[in-house]
Amino acid sequence: MGISDVTLKTALQGRSPEQQKVIKYFMAPEGCFSKNISDEEYDQLVLSKYTGLNLKQRALDKTGVDESQVNEIPPCEFKNWHYDKNARAKRGKDGRMRTSAYQVTWLLFSDKQVYVYQYTFNMDEDGKKEKTEEYFYKDITNFSTSSESEEKETWEAGKGCLNKVPTVSRKNVDHDIFKLIVPGDQFSCDMINDSEAEDKIKAMKNKLREKKG
Repeated sequence: MGISDVTLKTALQGRSPEQQKVIKYFMAPEGCFSKNISDEEYDQLVLSKYTGLNLKQRALDKTGVDESQVNEIPPCEFKNWHYDKNARAKRGKDGRMRTSAYQVTWLLFSDKQVYVYQYTFNMDEDGKKEKTEEYFYKDITNFSTSSESEEKETWEAGKGCLNKVPTVSRKNVDHDIFKLIVPGDQFSCDMINDSEAEDKIKAMKNKLREKKG
């Protein structure tokens, strides 16, 4: 199924020039003479917005702590594309999945508590979500990761000059989640599950065992 001009025009209404670029990246026809931004240019837009938010300092401000108070282990950041139900999703020409929402989470470790700050922003609209949580070590049962599948309407970039219109289909998209688990509840966030993340989680688990010991 392709994207109609009416659907695209409706999506662009009332959006800023940068937001329109993002919407066209996800929805507009492509081809040899397309003026849509590339995968790399979209990544740069996300990076620029993320950098400008200064979220580590915002995490400290929102949780009301000084960095000297949360140095049991180094503050930990997780970030990745966010697959909420309203986020646009697209597999780029490089084969990588991207969405129009991005989530950043900071975990801060004091001597008695873990402070959590999460900020989710959208690139195609002004919406954002921001929240803070606090957990005592004695209440935390585990730090874990999981791979979850989310059904998304995804845009597949057209190949070549003649196949300009993105293909739209519903697909299950796998993505990695970090979880902080307490009895009867859990906090979760999007993450990139790589060796760096594994080292961070190992440090958390070691600190949790130390605190519970």
